[in-house]
Amino acid sequence: MSQEDEEDFKRYKKMLGRLGKPLTMASESLPQTQPKKLRSRGLFPHIVPQTPRKTMNSVVDRIRAMPRASVTLLILVVAGSPCCLAGWMDITGVKVWNNLTELGGPKIIIEYDLADEGVSPDSPAYVFLHLTKGSDDIWRLIPTDLLGGNGFDIVTEAGHKKVIWWGTQEFGFEDLGQVEFRVRGIRMARVPAGRFTMRSLPGKGKDESFENEPKSSLATYYIAQNETTIGMYVDYLNEGCGEGVGYNPKMAHEGRCGIALQEDGTYGIAPGREDYPVTYVSWYDAVGFLRWCGLRLPTEAEWEKACCGGLYLDGDDRQKKPNPLPERRYPWGDEAPNADGRYRCNYDGEEDGFAHTAPVASFAEFSSPYGVCDMAGNVNEWTQDWYTTSYHAGLDGFRVVRGGSWLDVPEGCDAVSGATVLPLKEKSIMGFRGLRAPTATP
Repeated sequence: MSQEDEEDFKRYKKMLGRLGKPLTMASESLPQTQPKKLRSRGLFPHIVPQTPRKTMNSVVDRIRAMPRASVTLLILVVAGSPCCLAGWMDITGVKVWNNLTELGGPKIIIEYDLADEGVSPDSPAYVFLHLTKGSDDIWRLIPTDLLGGNGFDIVTEAGHKKVIWWGTQEFGFEDLGQVEFRVRGIRMARVPAGRFTMRSLPGKGKDESFENEPKSSLATYYIAQNETTIGMYVDYLNEGCGEGVGYNPKMAHEGRCGIALQEDGTYGIAPGREDYPVTYVSWYDAVGFLRWCGLRLPTEAEWEKACCGGLYLDGDDRQKKPNPLPERRYPWGDEAPNADGRYRCNYDGEEDGFAHTAPVASFAEFSSPYGVCDMAGNVNEWTQDWYTTSYHAGLDGFRVVRGGSWLDVPEGCDAVSGATVLPLKEKSIMGFRGLRAPTATP
C-alpha cells in the first residue's frame, strides 16, 4: 500500500466512524494513530473567508439580553446567488420564536420567505433546517418527522412559509437564547412515477444478484437540478464536520476545486469558485454531505431516468406528454455534444470554453427532459449502487459513477456509459448531486 493510500485509509476510517460503519482492510496492518489536524499550508492568501459563526454569535448575544417573553430570533441565512441558478436557494426574512401552548407543550415557530419565483410542483425547493447549541457544537439536521407547516421538505411554491417544531425539549435546550438556527433550500426537479427504458445493467449484466433485467418503473422522486457546488460544500465543512473530515488537501487546487483550510481552522473558497461543482470528493464525502442535508445519492436507475426521461414525461398516471426520445443518447437528445459547432456540455479540451470544470448550469439549455443540468460532462457523479460482479467478490466494494466529466471525450458523456471507482478515491473529475427518496416525499 502506498503512503497516499495509507493516508486515504486513515482519513476515511475516521469518516466511517462518523457514519456509524465499521471499516477493516484485509491483509493490511495500519498504525493505530489518529489523523493529525490538517494545518493551513499558506495557500490562497486571497481566499474568501467563510466565518458565519462569528456574525451569528453576535446576534445571539444581543438576543440573550432581551426579556425572555419577547424573544424573536433573526437568523442569518447562508444562501446562493440572488438568481438561484446554483448553490442554495434565496431564503430571506427568517424569524424564530417560542409559542407555549396550554396542552401541547412548547413549540417553536420558524417563518421565512422563499423568494425564488421559479418554484413550482415540477421544480420545487427542498428545504431543511439546522440548529446548533453553541460554538463547539456542529450544526445538526432537525428531523422532518418533528415538523409541521408548509415550509420544509418538498416546497412547491414560493412565498411566506411557516414551520412548526414540536418536541424541542428533546434536543436539550429550554429557550431560544441557547441555540442558533439556519434554513436552506436546494432546487430540485420532480421525476414523476412510471416506466422508463433503462439500458444499463447491474454489473454490466454480471452482477452477483443475477439481475439480468434492468428496472423499468420507479416511484416519484426529486433530484437536485444542479451538482453540489463548492459554496454549498464549504458550508458543510464549516458547520457539519469534525476535525478534517470531508476535506483533503487536493481540494486546494484552485483550477480544479478551490477550497483551502485557513489559519483559524475554517475553510475558505478561492474567489469566483462558489458555483463550480465540488471535486476531489470520495463516495463517503458525498454521503456525509447529503446526510447533513437529509438527502441521499441517486441509484443508477434513478440517475438514468432523470437523464433520459420516462416513457411519459408527466408520468404513467397522466400520460399526456409522451417522451419523443425515451432512449436518447444524451440528456438533450441524440446530437453529439459538439454537433454543428454548438457545445452542449463540458468535455475534454478547451473548445467548449472550459479547461477544467465549468460553473454548474453553464449548459442549462441542454438539460434533461426534467430540467436537470450537467448530466453529461463536467464531473462524474457518484451513485448509490455497488458494482460487485463475481470477479470483484471478496474485494473492496466498487461504486458506480455516471455522466462523464471534463476529461472525457464527447462520446464518453452519454446517458448509458458508466465507470466503477473505489469509494475511497478522490479525483478532480468526481462530484455528486442529491436525491429526496421516494419513501420520504409527500
